[in-house]
Amino acid sequence: MPSITNEACVQGVDTGFVTLGYAKVAVLGVVQGLTELLPISSTAHMRVVPGLLGWPDPGSAFSAAMQLAALAAVVSYYWRDLREIVVGSLGAVARRDFGSVDVRFAVGIVLATVPIVVAGVLLSPVLNACGSPLRTLPVIAWACVVMGLLLAFAEAAARHRRPAREARLRDMLAVGIAQVGALVPGVSRSGSTLTGALMLGFKRADAARISFLLGLPAILLAGLREIWILHKAGLSAQGWSVLGVGLVVASLSAFAAIWLLMRVLERFSAWPFVLYRIALGIGLLAALHVGLLAA
Repeated sequence: MPSITNEACVQGVDTGFVTLGYAKVAVLGVVQGLTELLPISSTAHMRVVPGLLGWPDPGSAFSAAMQLAALAAVVSYYWRDLREIVVGSLGAVARRDFGSVDVRFAVGIVLATVPIVVAGVLLSPVLNACGSPLRTLPVIAWACVVMGLLLAFAEAAARHRRPAREARLRDMLAVGIAQVGALVPGVSRSGSTLTGALMLGFKRADAARISFLLGLPAILLAGLREIWILHKAGLSAQGWSVLGVGLVVASLSAFAAIWLLMRVLERFSAWPFVLYRIALGIGLLAALHVGLLAA
């Protein structure tokens, strides 16, 4: 697999995606959009797909900024839920009904964001560095396997009976803590939060709803932060246009990913994603062992 060179860095920021051009970034936008919201790790696919095609690593900046595409898809899909939470919580506050379900959900979303913000700031020098050791394929492969096993445990051991409206603040904080694991490439934000929600006994579709809604601030903050970092680093006009193409394509595929995830969880279970994750991790380790891919 091609390694990141100095030409892929702007003031220490990984910008390998610029060298790929519009067509390749559009292809990766489809992959990113689909895998960002499915519990199968977008970072893993952003390393594997370019590697198999002989393309350079698009870099961590690309993956982080592209989360804004996932944000657009989640807001579109759950617009009615978000509107209900915002309007309902404002109305409840005006009535001084602080025990309202909508108020609890709104506060829970904020509370669940705190752990990953703190951890993200502390780990930023490592996560965003050019050639970050966390983006190596061995790390990603093992993360895929471990997270797959945890998701399997949640699927097998949990009751899957609780509706989302029963979520308490401690439940949301627990899911927020689980979300911190997503900072490790290969874990997957949706994978870690879905696993956390399933372990708390929520119904599968409700667990996915909690996962997406609680992740909105983290997705927004991470995406905007990366956009600001790219701006401060002096990303070229071509770089912004290439990124824009990726964002548009990824937004469309991310919406399709939410629809697919909800259909699978409603009609089947999380087992298809468990099997895929473990197979992907083992396949990566095997490819590294035989030299098909380079770490």
